[in-house]
Amino acid sequence: MRTLYVRVFLITIAVIIVSSVLGFLFSNIYYHAKLKAFNDEKLVGIAMDMKQFAEEQPDTMERYLNNAASLGYEIYVTDGQGHEQFYGREFREKDLDKQAVELVLGGEVYHGVAQFPSKPFVTGFFDNQLSNTVGVPLQVGGTHYAMFMRPDVILQFGELRIFFALIWALTVGVSVLIFLFSTRYLVNPIERLSEATKRIAQGNYKVKLNTARRDEIGQLAQHFMTMSRELERVDQARQQFVSNVSHEIQSPLTSIQGFAQLVADRELSEQEREHYASIIEKESRHLSLLSKQLLVLSSLEQGHDDMTPTETTFSLRGQFRQAVQVLQWQLEEKELLLRMSVPESIQITGNEVLLMQVWMNLLGNAVQHLPKGRNIEIRAEQTDTACVVHISDTGDGIPEEHLPFLFDRFYRVDQARERSSGGTGLGLAIVQKIIRIHRGTIEVSSSSEGTTFKITLPQM
Repeated sequence: MRTLYVRVFLITIAVIIVSSVLGFLFSNIYYHAKLKAFNDEKLVGIAMDMKQFAEEQPDTMERYLNNAASLGYEIYVTDGQGHEQFYGREFREKDLDKQAVELVLGGEVYHGVAQFPSKPFVTGFFDNQLSNTVGVPLQVGGTHYAMFMRPDVILQFGELRIFFALIWALTVGVSVLIFLFSTRYLVNPIERLSEATKRIAQGNYKVKLNTARRDEIGQLAQHFMTMSRELERVDQARQQFVSNVSHEIQSPLTSIQGFAQLVADRELSEQEREHYASIIEKESRHLSLLSKQLLVLSSLEQGHDDMTPTETTFSLRGQFRQAVQVLQWQLEEKELLLRMSVPESIQITGNEVLLMQVWMNLLGNAVQHLPKGRNIEIRAEQTDTACVVHISDTGDGIPEEHLPFLFDRFYRVDQARERSSGGTGLGLAIVQKIIRIHRGTIEVSSSSEGTTFKITLPQM
């Protein structure tokens, strides 16, 4: 398996090679497109100066051309009749055709540098061929010659080529080393993240990462720590949920089992038998309600089609009227006064069945926990973007320390009273889930003067 260090090294080398090749290709294209003609013209000017001096000083031509060659030029002189002379370093290839010689002997200028064919991996500037020269006519002592010349790149730039090659090699080598060492700055945090991932996969959420960095790695570490804490919270919630479900199921089952054994005892009186049977029935209803609410909550969380909002528009006031009718006998029994201020004009869109469950749950909780003679108020208003519903009561209120946990599953403010009343502790969790499905929010505030639930449903 290739480590990240090896991959970084290979990628670095590949980048250097590819960038060097592309750089050479683009430079070569630029030479052939722009610099080649300019170089040819410059060399022709130099050759013309040599021609003029040699023709004016024919006796010193040999010495002059040798001196010119020693200054960094390769020169070839021929009369076209077999007499030829080279000055300076030899050409790598003597590929000059006779037509070029005849052209120059005829008085024309040979532009071999400008006409040199383009090659992708060989730049004409360095190609030491006799055809890659410029030629000018030369007349000395009544004899016509053709003189061809080009710069001796090795002689002119020999030391510089070694110098620049050394600079390039050292630059590449040092860059690779520095880059590989610097990658530890990037790779080490990733390795720590990988190690932390393994620990989280094993159920150990107590991971600690360096979140002081202000770059993307630091942000990733921060997000990772947030994810770890959230996973830990979810895992604890899952364990707590399983524990609560087990407890909620075990309690009525134990009661049912115990009282069923008592009912089976033939020595019981009919009155006792009926009493124990009523307890069994009550606990059975509690189990049934618990299982139904667990199924509802599971379906809501899994996003089943029958639990998602549908494009049904209905009257909010009509829903509350229906909910109040269902709870009418409980309101009268506890002598509770209910005031409703919901305009007929308010229309909401969503799952009518689920939203009815929200109102029934919130109103049912208020009716169940309010002392006799208290009040319940329902208010609603519609803004440009949402419908806001307030359900308030004048009860004794909920202690502030319980408010953050009110929508948690199986959470009860008064454990003894809720259990005895037959509640499951899932109602408000289901309410919150339904509101969230409708992309809304639910908030609760409470004081000694009462409790208010605020539900905000955006226009869908």
